[in-house]
Amino acid sequence: MTATGDITANRIVAAGRQLIMRRGYSGFSYADVAESIDIRKASIHHHFPAKTDLVIAVLDEWREALDTDVAALQASGADAIAQLHAYIGHWERCIADDTAPFCVAGMLGAELPALPEEVAQAVKMFFDTLTSWIEKVLESGVKDGLIKLGSSAQTEAATLVSVVYGAMLAARVQGNVALFKEVTGSAVERLVKPSKRTRSA
Repeated sequence: MTATGDITANRIVAAGRQLIMRRGYSGFSYADVAESIDIRKASIHHHFPAKTDLVIAVLDEWREALDTDVAALQASGADAIAQLHAYIGHWERCIADDTAPFCVAGMLGAELPALPEEVAQAVKMFFDTLTSWIEKVLESGVKDGLIKLGSSAQTEAATLVSVVYGAMLAARVQGNVALFKEVTGSAVERLVKPSKRTRSA
């Protein structure tokens, strides 16, 4: 693919990402993509023959961004609690400035039963990656004496993911970013060992 082709494909993926975040899988078409970036539908089909191809490309990019962010957090030496707050803080900022009002994978996950199988699998892969990372962060926090779990790391990771996405939905419905911060902040605070909480006060 030429450099120009790469730029065009990237623009299409970016447009698809924004449309999915705001409308979901069933709420947009190639006509919407074409209109949003002033491109012919034929050009979109050239890069992504089917809608599923575009949506999977969006999800792949989304997962790669998560991997990059996780790697950066780990390289920074941030402890488990700081990593969890960084993850939640990212979404708080995205919701506040409307750059990412809702997670692409979350929007698609709500439509899972109606999605093409290959898209559904890509959505599940994203959540598997996210939950696995949080599970490792929690295990690290336990090892460092920062976190106390009420159940297995796997269960607590799944619970935290559920809280984050539930809070994201509630904040969107009520138009209240502060609600997202309050709910997710409480979820992380619940995991912090009381002794550590006292020292940091």
